[in-house]
Amino acid sequence: MKPRWWDEAAAELARRDRLMRRLVRRYPGASLRRRSDAFTALARAITGQQISVKAADAIWRRFVAAAAPEQVRRAFPRLEPSRVVALAPDAFRAIGFSERKAVYVKDLAAHFVSGKLDPLGWKRLDDEALIAALVDVRGIGRWTAEMFLMFHELRPDVLPVDDLGLRKAVAQHYGGGRAMSVEAIRAAGEAWRPWRSAATWYLWRALDPVAIEY
Repeated sequence: MKPRWWDEAAAELARRDRLMRRLVRRYPGASLRRRSDAFTALARAITGQQISVKAADAIWRRFVAAAAPEQVRRAFPRLEPSRVVALAPDAFRAIGFSERKAVYVKDLAAHFVSGKLDPLGWKRLDDEALIAALVDVRGIGRWTAEMFLMFHELRPDVLPVDDLGLRKAVAQHYGGGRAMSVEAIRAAGEAWRPWRSAATWYLWRALDPVAIEY
């Protein structure tokens, strides 16, 4: 699902910025895309924290098999928070979660079951309010919340200044190859408002032509 605002953002960024113009032309039709429901996307993000992609994929497959066996063959399975809350500690150990990560995933599920996290109300929240609600979950920090706002909520104006890929791309293309402070990156990003999510996505493409998915 391409964001409805993407074409306008790409055109405006291309008009303002020479690098963006080159990237927009290089990747026509490509964009951020939503891949799954909110709970599943966040559970997948927690699963992949601080482990290799290969290990994360293996654990995720076991997680889906334990929590939603009927979804195993689906490219984009959907997990139900109530079923995750009901999983026993032994099940999490068999999946391959560390004790800490099992706590994180169950806390996420509990937030959805209780209604503390309710996607139906998120449209009323601005970006910072939604980030605050997400980081209330154990194991979700600001970077994970910002990735979620970009890739799932498709918010148009997120600038994840702590992201290493963004910092590298900004340094390379706007800082003469020298590392830039967070303040300097934010200042550079003012030129991309209100489309900083799209600008970030194109800057990632400047480093790696393979699109990132979450």
